[in-house]
Amino acid sequence: MKVAVFSTKAYDRQFLEAANNPKQHDLVFFEPRLNRDTAILAAGFPAVCAFVHDQVDASTLEILASHGTHLIALRCAGFNNVDLKTAAALGITVVRVPAYSPYGVAEHAVGLILSLNRKIHRAYNRVREGNFSLDKLLGFNLNGRTVGIIGTGKIGLILGQIMKGFGCHILAYDVFRNQELEAIGGKYVELPELFANSDIISLHCPLTEDTYHLINEQAIAHMKPGIMIINTSRGALIDTEAVIAGLKSGQIGYLGVDVYEQESELFFEDLSDEIIQDDVFQYLTTFPNVLITGHQAFFTEEALRNISEATISNITDIEQGRPCQNEIRAQLPAENKVLVN
Repeated sequence: MKVAVFSTKAYDRQFLEAANNPKQHDLVFFEPRLNRDTAILAAGFPAVCAFVHDQVDASTLEILASHGTHLIALRCAGFNNVDLKTAAALGITVVRVPAYSPYGVAEHAVGLILSLNRKIHRAYNRVREGNFSLDKLLGFNLNGRTVGIIGTGKIGLILGQIMKGFGCHILAYDVFRNQELEAIGGKYVELPELFANSDIISLHCPLTEDTYHLINEQAIAHMKPGIMIINTSRGALIDTEAVIAGLKSGQIGYLGVDVYEQESELFFEDLSDEIIQDDVFQYLTTFPNVLITGHQAFFTEEALRNISEATISNITDIEQGRPCQNEIRAQLPAENKVLVN
């Protein structure tokens, strides 16, 4: 099948071509992101491969369909950037790659926790400048602390296992309980109780209408003063303005994020020689107790290999008329509505 691959970086091409060997499909790589203005590049392509920041909205889908596209192969787990109802109406199949980097994402969340707590990133810069003072580098023991995990799918479970190894108590929230998490001592509670009793809160749920701005002014007010918040899932789970207010008041003591609500204009690009126009993001970077990474939690060799192999497999299944377990439908079954990631 001829496939137009959008938002391509060198590493995407490397791993996709390796997964496509022996050559199963005709992969044509495009650097631009997919949107209504670039959709014409896919004219004559039965399949389009898209990533997290591609805008697969109604207008984009209509252009794609009018030029022969009938398959959208997402090389990511999230699909909030796709208008599934329009895709279904146009006869376009949508497939994705679920759970491609659960260990990578969970481990990155732990890295954010450790760096924020022990100020490792700040200490690194001090030592490079010959400053060996310990002032303002005081941390706390993770042992005995309470970690609240929102979303207990594969990533949330792995984070729970790791933090349990540090000697932490685990509180959890999800629509459905994960028995494996309960087996290691994780306790399921409602969100108000999790907010009130956690020292660290880590988000591992998808972005839906129900989870949009899950961390907002009201939620922050119920948290312990000095709470640490970690987000490696989707930026819009957090109300950035509310979090900034919480940082300024001291209610939030630490913030570690690998995602940002308006990241589509920033992340995955080298903007080091440009003036960033997002004033909210720029303000967020000025806080000494905030650590931001650019959507790299998933970025491991294993993840890129899994993404590429699953993407090629999904495309092959659809081309050959086989059922594809990774197909997404407009009317989601109940089990896909849980707060897991």
